[in-house]
Amino acid sequence: MNAHCERVFGTIRREALDHVLILNEAHATRVLAEFARHYNTHRPHHARHQRPPEATEPTTPVHNLEDRRLLRTRILGGTINEYRYAG
Repeated sequence: MNAHCERVFGTIRREALDHVLILNEAHATRVLAEFARHYNTHRPHHARHQRPPEATEPTTPVHNLEDRRLLRTRILGGTINEYRYAG
């Protein structure tokens, strides 16, 4: 179990905390809550075939990329970007 915890803590540190200056406990709570939301609802996971943990259906591949627009959502002030297809 220790190896799993170290892996998660390392991911949190590398992807969020190394890029944000934490001001106080309330700020740390908000940053970690936003990262947890991103981690569980959007971030792809290799062990789950590039699906987030809370995904219930498999992702469908996109074949015609010329007709699709990407929308970007900035997370943690732009530290992390989420991309989705529009429409």
